[in-house]
Amino acid sequence: MKKKQFAVIGMGRFGSSVARALYQMGYDVVVIDLDEEIIDELKDEVTYGITADAQEERVLESLGIRNFDVVIVAIGNDIQASILITLTLKEMGVQKVVAKAIDERHGRVLEKLGADKIVYPERDMGEKLAHYLVSANLLDYIEISDKYSLSEVTVPSFMAQKSLKQVNLRVKYGVNVIAIKRGDKLIVAPPGEEVLHPDDVLICIGLTQDLDRFASM
Repeated sequence: MKKKQFAVIGMGRFGSSVARALYQMGYDVVVIDLDEEIIDELKDEVTYGITADAQEERVLESLGIRNFDVVIVAIGNDIQASILITLTLKEMGVQKVVAKAIDERHGRVLEKLGADKIVYPERDMGEKLAHYLVSANLLDYIEISDKYSLSEVTVPSFMAQKSLKQVNLRVKYGVNVIAIKRGDKLIVAPPGEEVLHPDDVLICIGLTQDLDRFASM
């Protein structure tokens, strides 16, 4: 399976947090910032760092930016730069653009430009976003302790129409299913014979690293 590739533009506190978390989770992370000193500080904590102005389309072209799975625009208070870069990325055909907004108005503009997810740092901490980005089936994620988390995960397609006993999540992934959301219905402590439906949402508990692995399936 091809390893996901991420590009993070803007190495402020938020961008750096996301970049470090993704890299620590084993993903390829390229970071871009105008400040050479910041890029130098991060060189051992990301896959590759570039000192450049991401507002210049040729810079993005040279990186092959459209080949990245996700590009995060984590620009700080420079709203104009944030807007221009987001627009350029979407025009270049980047598959998924996540953009940081400083307020609701900024967020609405980014949304109209085609940003796939708007992030408000006051509400979305960098590490939580990192878990969301790498886990295609992850709906929500709550850290219970330093090691354990509670997650809502959509049923991976290859597990649909199989029972919990058949998929054996506890043994294969170290994940415990404590409930299943099925439409408006909540099945608490589901039995092993419970057959999973394609639209089910599993409420799981386990080691954060095990939940990440399962949600990325």
